[in-house]
Amino acid sequence: MNRYRITLYQVLGWALVIGYDLLGYDMLGLMHGMRRHIAAADLPKAHLLNLTFWLSLISLFYYCFLVVFPQGLRRGRWPTLVLGLLGTPLVFAGTRYGLEEVLTPLLFGFRNYSPGVKLTFYLQDNLYFLLPTIVMAGAAVAVRDAFVREKARESQLQIQLLKQAKIQAELAFLRTQINPHFLYNTLNYLYATAYEVSEPLAEAVLRLSDLMRYLLHDSPDGQVELRQEVEYVENYLALHRLRFEEKFFVNFEQAGLPPGGQRVATLLLIPFVENALKHGVVNQAAHPVDIQLTLPAPGQLAFRVRNRINQHQKDATTGVGLPNIRRRLALLYPGRHALRVHDDGITYTAELELSL
Repeated sequence: MNRYRITLYQVLGWALVIGYDLLGYDMLGLMHGMRRHIAAADLPKAHLLNLTFWLSLISLFYYCFLVVFPQGLRRGRWPTLVLGLLGTPLVFAGTRYGLEEVLTPLLFGFRNYSPGVKLTFYLQDNLYFLLPTIVMAGAAVAVRDAFVREKARESQLQIQLLKQAKIQAELAFLRTQINPHFLYNTLNYLYATAYEVSEPLAEAVLRLSDLMRYLLHDSPDGQVELRQEVEYVENYLALHRLRFEEKFFVNFEQAGLPPGGQRVATLLLIPFVENALKHGVVNQAAHPVDIQLTLPAPGQLAFRVRNRINQHQKDATTGVGLPNIRRRLALLYPGRHALRVHDDGITYTAELELSL
C-alpha cells in the first residue's frame, strides 16, 4: 500500500470520527436537553471549539505515534520514552491553549474556558483526554510494527526462495552442460553397435539422437528456424513409424515452405502431433492422421492436424495439454494467432494460424 493511500485512509478515518462526534453531540443534546443552555446563535461556536479540541487530540496522537514511541521503543532509549511521555501534557495542553485561548479569541472573539479558570483545573481537564490518546497511539504503533515485521518476514522468505530457485537453475544449467555430451556419445555408441545387428534399430537410435539434440538445443530467443521444427516433427513421425512397422498411417504434407529465414517458437507444432498419435487412430489406412503445414502468405503460417478418435482408448480425452498450448500461444504470439479445435466425437481437428 503506497503512502498516498495510507494518508487518504487516515484523513477519511479522522473525518468520520470527528463527524460522528459532532453529529452525536447534536443528537444527544437534543434528546437529553443538554443544549438548552446554548443559544442557537452560539451553536456554531460550540462546533468550532469541538473541532479545535479534535485538532489538538490528533496532534497529540501523531506526536506519540511518530515521535515518542518510535524514538523510545525501537531504539531502546527508555529515558527518551519517559521524557517524551512526560512532555505529552505540554504538547496537548499547549496546542489546545494556542487554538482555543489565543487563536479563536483573535479570529472569532470567544474562548473555551473562562478567563479566571485555575491552572490545576485546566491541566486536569486535559489529562482526562490525554491518557486514552496515548494508549491508542501505543496500540497503533504496536500494530504497525507487527505488520512491518510480518512483511519483512515474508520478504525475507521470498528472497530465500528466489535464492534457492537461482541455485537450482544454476545446477540444472551445469547439468545440461555435462549430460548432453554423455548422452550423445552413448547414442553414437549404440548406433554403431546397433548398425551391426539391425539397420532399422540403428535408424531408430539415429532418429532418437536427432530428437534429443533438438530438445537440448539452447536458443537465446527461444526460437528456431521453421525447417528445424519441421525436421523434428519428421523425425518424431519416423521413430513412430519404425515402432508400428507397416501399420502406421500418417500423412505430413508441406507447401510453400521457404528454404530458411522464417522462425517459430521451439516445440510449437509437436504438441498437436503428439496429441493426435496418443489419442487418435494410426493403424487404419482408410482413416490416416492428416497433418498439413502451409505458408499461405509471407509471414503467415497455417498448421492443421486431423485424426480419427480412438474409441477403444481408456482415456478418451483428446484435449490433453490444450490449456497449456493456449497459454503458451497467448504468451508467445499475443494477438497474432488463432487456434480452433473441433471435436464431433469421431474426428478431432486442431487448426492453428500464426503471424510469424
